[in-house]
Amino acid sequence: MSLINEGYMKQCLNFAIKGMGNVAPNPMVGSVIVADNKIIGIGYHKQYGGAHAEVNAINSVLDKKLLKKAVLYVNLEPCSHFDKTPPCVDLIIKHKIPQVVIGCVDPFAKVNGQGIKRLGRAGVDVKVNILQNECRALNKNFFTYHEKKRPYIILKWAETADRFIDARRDKESGLEAMQISNRRSKILIHKWRSQMEAIMVGTNTALLDNPHLTTREVRGKNPLRVAIDRDLKIPKQFNLLDKSTPTIIFAEKNAASKHNLEFVKINFKKNIIPQILKELYKRKVQSLMVEGGAQLLSSFIKDNLWDEMRVFSSKKKIKNGVKAPVIDLRPKKMEKIGSDKLQTFLNI
Repeated sequence: MSLINEGYMKQCLNFAIKGMGNVAPNPMVGSVIVADNKIIGIGYHKQYGGAHAEVNAINSVLDKKLLKKAVLYVNLEPCSHFDKTPPCVDLIIKHKIPQVVIGCVDPFAKVNGQGIKRLGRAGVDVKVNILQNECRALNKNFFTYHEKKRPYIILKWAETADRFIDARRDKESGLEAMQISNRRSKILIHKWRSQMEAIMVGTNTALLDNPHLTTREVRGKNPLRVAIDRDLKIPKQFNLLDKSTPTIIFAEKNAASKHNLEFVKINFKKNIIPQILKELYKRKVQSLMVEGGAQLLSSFIKDNLWDEMRVFSSKKKIKNGVKAPVIDLRPKKMEKIGSDKLQTFLNI
């Protein structure tokens, strides 16, 4: 059989990412088919419910006879079950492709090694875990959802140079939220929102900031809005209750749900974070960004229920206010966003 070329797997990843925002809750998958050291077919999963990457790659091959001596590269294990589309392994076996190189195993219960076994039983030479870390990283939301039974969680906040996230204020003070990060950072945050399936705030943030939690600064789909409102204090005229985009409010009381606005009752005598994550898991939400406030962010950190922290730091100082959550970690990545500094922390 031909030698494995990691460069082809990198091309699979480059094609796979083109499906971002269109394939969830399915993973992003790309496929490259090689014969005689030349690429003869390429494909990626373009749309949820549409053909998978391997199918598109095989269909793109002009001379199907070449498939009998080809190597199919794919960043995720081919599916082996009927769902919205037929099993990809059946098509691979049908065309007698002799070798398949797979980036990583699919953790979805209906696949999870079964595709690899079926290919092996059909006489296909299968190589697995090629650029495994890169392949898992591309679909980190998908893997977290299936392996940890919760969404991939990103905690995001902006803090001053003296580590405050806001001035001390309440509804009576009439003070507006501090603009800590700069314009470029704000646009980046809205881009992130467009890539997330859900975004969450606590009660104080909802009441004090009256946030939209939408992607107003960029083109992109609004995430599911999630807020905690134990006693249903959020005024009906506030943005979160405007029914412009799907929204879930977690409360202690029952309330009638309406179009794009759903109230879910949970037990506030117990830890509410696991209850919320369980509900989002049931709804197949694979990614969640928590935007505040300090109490909610600290609760996620205390429970060790997070995967990334993205922290903006500005040069502003206020000397007193609401303290930022405590981080006892070294950042995985640091970058400049105009006058702001962005640090990324990973929970690994």
